[in-house]
Amino acid sequence: MRKKIILICSTCLSRNYTTTKKQEGSTSRLELMKFCPKCGKMTLHKESK
Repeated sequence: MRKKIILICSTCLSRNYTTTKKQEGSTSRLELMKFCPKCGKMTLHKESK
């Protein structure tokens, strides 16, 4: 079963993206470089709580 997660921009803290990840065996939080439309540049997006 996959778990739905929200990605938050680390610069402006806006919630920009939703994705899924494997629920079992995942202990660390997902971090991806994504484009933030509010900042207008590529920033680090982290998984929210």
